[in-house]
Amino acid sequence: MSVLSWVSVAVFLAAYTLIATEKIHRVAAALGGAGIMLAIHATGAEAAFFSEHAGIDWNVIFLLLGMMIIVGVLKETGVFEYLAIWAAKRARGRPFRLMVLLVLITAGASALLDNVTTVLLIAPVTFLVCERLAVNPVPFLIAEAMASNIGGAATLVGDPPNIIIASRAGLSYNDFLIHMAPMVIVLMAVFVGLCWLMFGRALRYDPDRAEEIMALDEREAIADRRLLWQSLAVLALVMAAFVLHPVLHYEPSVVALLGAGVLVAVTKVTTEQAIAEVEWPTLVFFAGLFVMVGALVETGVIGELSRAAVAATDGQLTVTTMGVLGISAVLSAVVDNIPYVATMSPIVEQLVHAGGNGSAQVLWWALAFGADLGGNATAVGAAANVVVLGIAARNGTPISFWQFTKYGLIVTVVTVVLVAPYLWLRYLL
Repeated sequence: MSVLSWVSVAVFLAAYTLIATEKIHRVAAALGGAGIMLAIHATGAEAAFFSEHAGIDWNVIFLLLGMMIIVGVLKETGVFEYLAIWAAKRARGRPFRLMVLLVLITAGASALLDNVTTVLLIAPVTFLVCERLAVNPVPFLIAEAMASNIGGAATLVGDPPNIIIASRAGLSYNDFLIHMAPMVIVLMAVFVGLCWLMFGRALRYDPDRAEEIMALDEREAIADRRLLWQSLAVLALVMAAFVLHPVLHYEPSVVALLGAGVLVAVTKVTTEQAIAEVEWPTLVFFAGLFVMVGALVETGVIGELSRAAVAATDGQLTVTTMGVLGISAVLSAVVDNIPYVATMSPIVEQLVHAGGNGSAQVLWWALAFGADLGGNATAVGAAANVVVLGIAARNGTPISFWQFTKYGLIVTVVTVVLVAPYLWLRYLL
Protein backbone atom coordinates (compact mmCIF):
# COMPACT_ATOMS: atom_id res chain seq x y z
CA MET A 1 0.00 0.00 0.00
CA SER A 2 1.06 3.60 -0.57
CA VAL A 3 2.09 6.09 2.11
CA LEU A 4 -1.30 7.80 1.73
CA SER A 5 -3.03 4.48 2.38
CA TRP A 6 -1.11 3.95 5.61
CA VAL A 7 -1.79 7.50 6.75
CA SER A 8 -5.51 6.98 6.01
CA VAL A 9 -5.51 3.81 8.09
CA ALA A 10 -3.81 5.65 10.97
CA VAL A 11 -6.38 8.45 10.85
CA PHE A 12 -9.24 5.99 10.76
CA LEU A 13 -7.91 3.90 13.65
CA ALA A 14 -7.32 7.03 15.74
CA ALA A 15 -10.89 8.23 15.14
CA TYR A 16 -12.22 4.72 15.78
CA THR A 17 -10.34 4.51 19.08
CA LEU A 18 -11.76 7.85 20.20
CA ILE A 19 -15.27 6.68 19.28
CA ALA A 20 -14.85 3.38 21.15
CA THR A 21 -13.30 4.85 24.28
CA GLU A 22 -15.56 7.93 24.28
CA LYS A 23 -12.57 10.16 25.09
CA ILE A 24 -14.32 12.80 23.03
CA HIS A 25 -17.85 12.88 21.64
CA ARG A 26 -18.26 10.41 18.79
CA VAL A 27 -19.59 13.14 16.48
CA ALA A 28 -16.45 15.20 17.01
CA ALA A 29 -14.27 12.15 16.39
CA ALA A 30 -16.10 11.25 13.17
CA LEU A 31 -16.12 14.81 11.82
CA GLY A 32 -12.48 15.32 12.79
CA GLY A 33 -11.47 12.12 11.04
CA ALA A 34 -13.49 13.04 7.94
CA GLY A 35 -11.93 16.50 7.86
CA ILE A 36 -8.41 15.08 8.04
CA MET A 37 -9.19 12.56 5.27
CA LEU A 38 -10.29 15.43 3.03
CA ALA A 39 -7.32 17.60 4.04
CA ILE A 40 -4.73 14.94 3.13
CA HIS A 41 -6.57 14.19 -0.15
CA ALA A 42 -7.33 10.60 0.79
CA THR A 43 -10.69 11.45 -0.73
CA GLY A 44 -12.10 14.57 -2.38
CA ALA A 45 -15.32 16.55 -2.25
CA GLU A 46 -16.60 14.94 -5.46
CA ALA A 47 -16.01 11.40 -4.22
CA ALA A 48 -17.27 12.15 -0.72
CA PHE A 49 -20.44 14.08 -1.52
CA PHE A 50 -21.49 14.17 -5.15
CA SER A 51 -20.48 11.13 -7.19
CA GLU A 52 -22.77 8.21 -8.03
CA HIS A 53 -20.95 6.13 -5.42
CA ALA A 54 -20.40 8.96 -2.95
CA GLY A 55 -18.70 8.25 0.35
CA ILE A 56 -21.72 9.60 2.20
CA ASP A 57 -24.61 7.21 1.67
CA TRP A 58 -27.47 9.67 1.30
CA ASN A 59 -30.05 6.86 1.20
CA VAL A 60 -29.13 5.98 4.78
CA ILE A 61 -29.10 9.60 5.95
CA PHE A 62 -32.48 10.48 4.47
CA LEU A 63 -34.16 7.23 5.50
CA LEU A 64 -33.19 7.92 9.10
CA LEU A 65 -34.24 11.56 8.79
CA GLY A 66 -37.68 10.68 7.46
CA MET A 67 -38.33 8.01 10.08
CA MET A 68 -37.16 10.29 12.90
CA ILE A 69 -39.66 12.94 11.82
CA ILE A 70 -42.50 10.40 11.63
CA VAL A 71 -41.71 9.00 15.07
CA GLY A 72 -41.31 12.51 16.47
CA VAL A 73 -44.87 13.29 15.42
CA LEU A 74 -46.10 9.94 16.74
CA LYS A 75 -44.46 10.72 20.08
CA GLU A 76 -46.77 13.72 20.52
CA THR A 77 -49.82 11.42 20.60
CA GLY A 78 -48.86 9.58 23.81
CA VAL A 79 -49.27 6.18 22.17
CA PHE A 80 -46.09 4.78 23.71
CA GLU A 81 -47.22 5.70 27.22
CA TYR A 82 -50.54 4.05 26.41
CA LEU A 83 -48.77 0.82 25.42
CA ALA A 84 -46.68 0.76 28.62
CA ILE A 85 -49.69 1.18 30.93
CA TRP A 86 -51.68 -1.31 28.87
CA ALA A 87 -48.87 -3.84 29.23
CA ALA A 88 -48.67 -3.32 33.00
CA LYS A 89 -52.41 -3.90 33.37
CA ARG A 90 -52.38 -6.95 31.12
CA ALA A 91 -49.58 -8.35 33.28
CA ARG A 92 -51.82 -7.71 36.32
CA GLY A 93 -48.90 -6.06 38.06
CA ARG A 94 -46.73 -9.18 38.00
CA PRO A 95 -43.16 -7.99 37.28
CA PHE A 96 -41.95 -10.82 35.05
CA ARG A 97 -45.13 -10.83 32.97
CA LEU A 98 -44.67 -7.09 32.60
CA MET A 99 -41.07 -7.59 31.52
CA VAL A 100 -42.15 -10.08 28.85
CA LEU A 101 -44.80 -7.73 27.46
CA LEU A 102 -42.46 -4.70 27.46
CA VAL A 103 -39.74 -6.77 25.81
CA LEU A 104 -42.13 -7.96 23.07
CA ILE A 105 -43.49 -4.44 22.53
CA THR A 106 -39.93 -3.10 22.32
CA ALA A 107 -38.87 -5.77 19.83
CA GLY A 108 -41.96 -5.23 17.66
CA ALA A 109 -41.65 -1.46 17.70
CA SER A 110 -37.92 -1.69 16.93
CA ALA A 111 -38.68 -3.75 13.83
CA LEU A 112 -41.29 -1.26 12.61
CA LEU A 113 -39.50 1.97 13.53
CA ASP A 114 -35.90 1.70 14.70
CA ASN A 115 -34.36 0.48 17.92
CA VAL A 116 -32.80 3.77 19.03
CA THR A 117 -36.06 5.69 18.74
CA THR A 118 -37.99 2.87 20.41
CA VAL A 119 -35.84 2.76 23.55
CA LEU A 120 -35.91 6.55 23.74
CA LEU A 121 -39.69 6.34 24.03
CA ILE A 122 -40.13 3.12 26.03
CA ALA A 123 -37.39 3.54 28.66
CA PRO A 124 -38.76 6.68 30.38
CA VAL A 125 -42.18 5.07 30.68
CA THR A 126 -40.57 1.97 32.20
CA PHE A 127 -39.43 4.09 35.13
CA LEU A 128 -42.99 5.23 35.75
CA VAL A 129 -44.43 1.70 35.76
CA CYS A 130 -41.57 0.20 37.83
CA GLU A 131 -41.93 2.97 40.40
CA ARG A 132 -45.61 2.17 40.81
CA LEU A 133 -44.83 -1.54 41.20
CA ALA A 134 -41.85 -0.84 43.53
CA VAL A 135 -39.47 -2.96 41.45
CA ASN A 136 -35.94 -2.23 40.29
CA PRO A 137 -36.09 -0.78 36.73
CA VAL A 138 -32.54 -1.86 35.83
CA PRO A 139 -33.40 -5.45 34.71
CA PHE A 140 -36.27 -4.06 32.62
CA LEU A 141 -34.04 -1.47 30.94
CA ILE A 142 -31.29 -3.98 30.17
CA ALA A 143 -33.84 -6.45 28.76
CA GLU A 144 -35.47 -3.73 26.64
CA ALA A 145 -32.14 -2.62 25.18
CA MET A 146 -31.29 -6.19 24.18
CA ALA A 147 -34.78 -6.83 22.82
CA SER A 148 -34.51 -3.70 20.69
CA ASN A 149 -31.31 -4.99 19.09
CA ILE A 150 -32.76 -8.44 18.45
CA GLY A 151 -36.11 -7.15 17.19
CA GLY A 152 -34.47 -4.44 15.10
CA ALA A 153 -32.52 -7.11 13.23
CA ALA A 154 -35.75 -8.29 11.57
CA THR A 155 -36.20 -5.39 9.15
CA LEU A 156 -34.27 -2.99 6.98
CA VAL A 157 -35.15 0.03 9.13
CA GLY A 158 -34.99 -1.68 12.53
CA ASP A 159 -31.27 -1.32 13.24
CA PRO A 160 -28.87 1.24 11.69
CA PRO A 161 -26.37 -1.46 10.57
CA ASN A 162 -29.14 -3.04 8.47
CA ILE A 163 -29.70 0.26 6.67
CA ILE A 164 -26.02 0.43 5.77
CA ILE A 165 -25.98 -3.20 4.60
CA ALA A 166 -29.14 -2.78 2.52
CA SER A 167 -27.77 0.29 0.80
CA ARG A 168 -24.41 -1.31 0.04
CA ALA A 169 -25.85 -4.67 -1.08
CA GLY A 170 -28.94 -3.39 -2.90
CA LEU A 171 -31.22 -5.38 -0.58
CA SER A 172 -34.92 -4.52 -0.19
CA TYR A 173 -37.20 -4.29 2.84
CA ASN A 174 -38.72 -7.62 1.79
CA ASP A 175 -35.29 -9.28 1.65
CA PHE A 176 -34.80 -8.61 5.35
CA LEU A 177 -38.29 -9.84 6.19
CA ILE A 178 -37.68 -13.10 4.32
CA HIS A 179 -34.13 -13.81 5.48
CA MET A 180 -33.85 -12.20 8.92
CA ALA A 181 -37.33 -12.04 10.47
CA PRO A 182 -38.01 -15.82 10.78
CA MET A 183 -34.86 -16.37 12.83
CA VAL A 184 -35.46 -13.22 14.87
CA ILE A 185 -38.81 -14.67 16.00
CA VAL A 186 -37.00 -17.79 17.24
CA LEU A 187 -34.33 -15.68 18.96
CA MET A 188 -36.97 -13.61 20.75
CA ALA A 189 -38.60 -16.76 22.11
CA VAL A 190 -35.21 -17.90 23.41
CA PHE A 191 -34.51 -14.42 24.79
CA VAL A 192 -37.70 -14.48 26.88
CA GLY A 193 -36.45 -17.70 28.46
CA LEU A 194 -33.07 -16.09 29.13
CA CYS A 195 -34.83 -13.15 30.79
CA TRP A 196 -36.43 -15.56 33.26
CA LEU A 197 -33.07 -17.17 34.03
CA MET A 198 -31.25 -13.84 34.37
CA PHE A 199 -33.89 -11.63 36.00
CA GLY A 200 -37.19 -13.41 36.60
CA ARG A 201 -36.46 -15.14 39.90
CA ALA A 202 -35.26 -11.89 41.50
CA LEU A 203 -38.47 -9.95 40.71
CA ARG A 204 -40.96 -9.73 43.56
CA TYR A 205 -44.74 -9.39 43.22
CA ASP A 206 -46.46 -6.80 45.46
CA PRO A 207 -50.28 -7.24 45.51
CA ASP A 208 -50.92 -3.72 46.86
CA ARG A 209 -48.82 -2.12 44.16
CA ALA A 210 -50.52 -4.28 41.54
CA GLU A 211 -53.89 -2.88 42.59
CA GLU A 212 -52.61 0.66 42.09
CA ILE A 213 -51.41 -0.09 38.57
CA MET A 214 -54.76 -1.68 37.72
CA ALA A 215 -56.45 1.60 38.69
CA LEU A 216 -54.66 3.54 35.94
CA ASP A 217 -56.57 4.37 32.76
CA GLU A 218 -54.31 3.97 29.75
CA ARG A 219 -56.72 5.97 27.60
CA GLU A 220 -55.77 9.08 29.49
CA ALA A 221 -52.24 8.79 28.08
CA ILE A 222 -53.49 9.55 24.56
CA ALA A 223 -52.98 13.30 24.23
CA ASP A 224 -54.36 13.75 20.68
CA ARG A 225 -56.56 11.05 19.16
CA ARG A 226 -56.88 12.70 15.76
CA LEU A 227 -53.11 13.06 15.48
CA LEU A 228 -52.74 9.42 16.54
CA TRP A 229 -54.95 8.13 13.73
CA GLN A 230 -53.29 10.42 11.20
CA SER A 231 -49.84 9.25 12.29
CA LEU A 232 -50.77 5.57 12.26
CA ALA A 233 -52.31 5.91 8.80
CA VAL A 234 -49.17 7.52 7.38
CA LEU A 235 -46.92 4.97 9.14
CA ALA A 236 -49.01 2.11 7.70
CA LEU A 237 -48.65 3.58 4.21
CA VAL A 238 -44.90 3.94 4.66
CA MET A 239 -44.59 0.32 5.82
CA ALA A 240 -46.70 -0.83 2.87
CA ALA A 241 -44.50 1.12 0.46
CA PHE A 242 -41.39 -0.51 1.95
CA VAL A 243 -42.89 -3.95 1.36
CA LEU A 244 -44.04 -3.03 -2.16
CA HIS A 245 -40.63 -1.75 -3.25
CA PRO A 246 -40.30 -4.41 -6.01
CA VAL A 247 -43.51 -3.02 -7.56
CA LEU A 248 -43.27 0.70 -6.80
CA HIS A 249 -39.49 1.02 -7.26
CA TYR A 250 -39.22 3.78 -4.65
CA GLU A 251 -36.14 3.69 -2.46
CA PRO A 252 -36.85 3.46 1.31
CA SER A 253 -35.30 6.91 1.78
CA VAL A 254 -37.78 8.42 -0.68
CA VAL A 255 -40.70 6.66 0.99
CA ALA A 256 -39.64 7.84 4.46
CA LEU A 257 -39.22 11.44 3.33
CA LEU A 258 -42.57 11.41 1.52
CA GLY A 259 -44.25 10.01 4.63
CA ALA A 260 -42.62 12.61 6.86
CA GLY A 261 -43.61 15.41 4.49
CA VAL A 262 -47.22 14.27 4.25
CA LEU A 263 -47.52 13.84 8.01
CA VAL A 264 -46.19 17.32 8.76
CA ALA A 265 -48.38 18.80 6.02
CA VAL A 266 -51.69 17.24 7.10
CA THR A 267 -51.32 17.58 10.89
CA LYS A 268 -51.16 20.52 13.28
CA VAL A 269 -47.58 19.67 14.23
CA THR A 270 -45.36 22.55 13.11
CA THR A 271 -42.26 22.09 11.01
CA GLU A 272 -40.17 23.38 13.92
CA GLN A 273 -41.65 20.75 16.27
CA ALA A 274 -41.08 17.93 13.79
CA ILE A 275 -37.47 18.90 13.07
CA ALA A 276 -36.75 19.40 16.77
CA GLU A 277 -37.27 15.67 17.33
CA VAL A 278 -34.62 14.68 14.76
CA GLU A 279 -31.43 13.22 16.24
CA TRP A 280 -29.10 15.50 14.29
CA PRO A 281 -25.92 14.30 16.07
CA THR A 282 -26.65 10.75 14.85
CA LEU A 283 -27.03 11.90 11.24
CA VAL A 284 -23.86 14.01 11.38
CA PHE A 285 -21.99 11.09 12.94
CA PHE A 286 -23.05 8.87 10.03
CA ALA A 287 -21.91 11.48 7.51
CA GLY A 288 -18.44 11.80 9.03
CA LEU A 289 -18.10 8.05 9.31
CA PHE A 290 -19.08 7.50 5.68
CA VAL A 291 -16.45 10.00 4.51
CA MET A 292 -13.73 8.15 6.45
CA VAL A 293 -14.76 4.75 5.11
CA GLY A 294 -15.02 6.22 1.60
CA ALA A 295 -11.43 7.41 1.94
CA LEU A 296 -10.32 3.86 2.76
CA VAL A 297 -12.07 2.69 -0.41
CA GLU A 298 -10.49 5.45 -2.50
CA THR A 299 -6.96 4.68 -1.26
CA GLY A 300 -7.34 0.95 -1.91
CA VAL A 301 -7.23 -0.17 1.73
CA ILE A 302 -10.62 -1.89 1.55
CA GLY A 303 -9.60 -3.73 -1.60
CA GLU A 304 -6.42 -5.01 0.05
CA LEU A 305 -8.37 -6.22 3.09
CA SER A 306 -10.94 -8.03 0.97
CA ARG A 307 -8.25 -9.78 -1.06
CA ALA A 308 -6.55 -10.86 2.17
CA ALA A 309 -9.86 -12.17 3.50
CA VAL A 310 -10.49 -14.19 0.33
CA ALA A 311 -6.98 -15.64 0.53
CA ALA A 312 -7.35 -16.50 4.24
CA THR A 313 -10.56 -18.47 3.67
CA ASP A 314 -9.33 -19.97 0.41
CA GLY A 315 -12.70 -19.18 -1.17
CA GLN A 316 -14.59 -21.64 1.07
CA LEU A 317 -18.01 -20.10 1.52
CA THR A 318 -18.88 -21.96 4.73
CA VAL A 319 -15.64 -20.91 6.43
CA THR A 320 -16.06 -17.34 5.20
CA THR A 321 -19.68 -17.15 6.39
CA MET A 322 -18.93 -18.40 9.89
CA GLY A 323 -15.88 -16.15 10.01
CA VAL A 324 -17.91 -13.07 9.10
CA LEU A 325 -20.60 -14.01 11.66
CA GLY A 326 -18.13 -14.61 14.50
CA ILE A 327 -15.81 -11.69 13.79
CA SER A 328 -18.77 -9.33 13.41
CA ALA A 329 -20.20 -10.42 16.76
CA VAL A 330 -16.87 -9.98 18.54
CA LEU A 331 -15.92 -6.63 17.00
CA SER A 332 -19.43 -5.19 17.33
CA ALA A 333 -19.18 -5.97 21.04
CA VAL A 334 -15.95 -4.02 21.36
CA VAL A 335 -16.98 -0.97 19.34
CA ASP A 336 -20.33 0.42 18.22
CA ASN A 337 -21.80 -1.80 15.49
CA ILE A 338 -22.57 1.20 13.27
CA PRO A 339 -18.96 2.17 12.44
CA TYR A 340 -18.04 -1.52 12.31
CA VAL A 341 -20.62 -2.28 9.61
CA ALA A 342 -19.78 0.89 7.71
CA THR A 343 -16.19 -0.35 7.57
CA MET A 344 -16.94 -4.02 6.94
CA SER A 345 -19.68 -3.72 4.32
CA PRO A 346 -17.33 -2.78 1.43
CA ILE A 347 -15.17 -5.79 2.31
CA VAL A 348 -18.18 -8.13 2.37
CA GLU A 349 -19.35 -6.64 -0.92
CA GLN A 350 -16.09 -7.66 -2.57
CA LEU A 351 -16.22 -11.09 -0.93
CA VAL A 352 -19.73 -11.58 -2.36
CA HIS A 353 -18.54 -10.57 -5.82
CA ALA A 354 -15.54 -12.89 -5.52
CA GLY A 355 -17.92 -15.71 -4.65
CA GLY A 356 -19.95 -15.05 -7.78
CA ASN A 357 -22.94 -13.57 -5.90
CA GLY A 358 -25.69 -16.24 -5.82
CA SER A 359 -25.18 -18.31 -2.67
CA ALA A 360 -22.49 -15.87 -1.54
CA GLN A 361 -25.32 -13.50 -0.57
CA VAL A 362 -25.37 -15.41 2.72
CA LEU A 363 -22.39 -13.27 3.74
CA TRP A 364 -24.68 -10.23 4.01
CA TRP A 365 -26.96 -12.08 6.43
CA ALA A 366 -23.95 -13.28 8.42
CA LEU A 367 -22.76 -9.67 8.68
CA ALA A 368 -26.21 -8.41 9.70
CA PHE A 369 -26.79 -11.08 12.34
CA GLY A 370 -23.25 -10.80 13.72
CA ALA A 371 -23.35 -7.02 14.02
CA ASP A 372 -26.92 -6.73 15.34
CA LEU A 373 -26.58 -9.52 17.92
CA GLY A 374 -22.98 -8.69 18.82
CA GLY A 375 -24.18 -5.21 19.74
CA ASN A 376 -25.87 -6.78 22.79
CA ALA A 377 -22.61 -8.02 24.29
CA THR A 378 -21.43 -4.78 25.91
CA ALA A 379 -22.82 -1.44 27.00
CA VAL A 380 -21.14 0.31 24.04
CA GLY A 381 -21.89 -2.33 21.42
CA ALA A 382 -25.00 -0.63 20.02
CA ALA A 383 -26.44 2.86 19.99
CA ALA A 384 -29.61 1.63 21.76
CA ASN A 385 -27.51 0.41 24.69
CA VAL A 386 -25.83 3.79 25.08
CA VAL A 387 -29.19 5.57 24.95
CA VAL A 388 -30.66 3.34 27.68
CA LEU A 389 -27.65 3.85 29.94
CA GLY A 390 -27.95 7.61 29.47
CA ILE A 391 -31.65 7.60 30.39
CA ALA A 392 -30.93 5.43 33.45
CA ALA A 393 -28.22 7.81 34.65
CA ARG A 394 -30.47 10.87 34.22
CA ASN A 395 -33.17 9.15 36.28
CA GLY A 396 -30.85 8.40 39.17
CA THR A 397 -30.47 4.67 38.45
CA PRO A 398 -27.09 4.36 36.75
CA ILE A 399 -26.21 1.10 35.01
CA SER A 400 -22.48 0.36 34.96
CA PHE A 401 -20.62 -0.99 31.94
CA TRP A 402 -20.08 -4.38 33.57
CA GLN A 403 -23.59 -4.57 35.02
CA PHE A 404 -24.92 -4.50 31.47
CA THR A 405 -22.12 -6.55 29.95
CA LYS A 406 -22.35 -9.56 32.29
CA TYR A 407 -25.85 -10.22 30.93
CA GLY A 408 -25.09 -9.05 27.40
CA LEU A 409 -22.31 -11.57 26.90
CA ILE A 410 -24.66 -14.43 27.79
CA VAL A 411 -27.36 -13.24 25.39
CA THR A 412 -24.89 -12.65 22.55
CA VAL A 413 -23.20 -16.03 22.84
CA VAL A 414 -26.52 -17.92 22.94
CA THR A 415 -28.11 -16.03 20.03
CA VAL A 416 -25.04 -16.11 17.77
CA VAL A 417 -24.58 -19.83 18.41
CA LEU A 418 -28.22 -20.38 17.35
CA VAL A 419 -27.79 -18.32 14.17
CA ALA A 420 -24.80 -20.35 12.96
CA PRO A 421 -26.79 -23.56 12.22
CA TYR A 422 -29.61 -21.45 10.75
CA LEU A 423 -27.23 -19.95 8.17
CA TRP A 424 -25.67 -23.33 7.46
CA LEU A 425 -28.92 -25.23 7.05
CA ARG A 426 -30.72 -22.57 5.02
CA TYR A 427 -27.94 -21.32 2.73
CA LEU A 428 -24.90 -23.59 2.82
CA LEU A 429 -26.09 -27.19 3.15
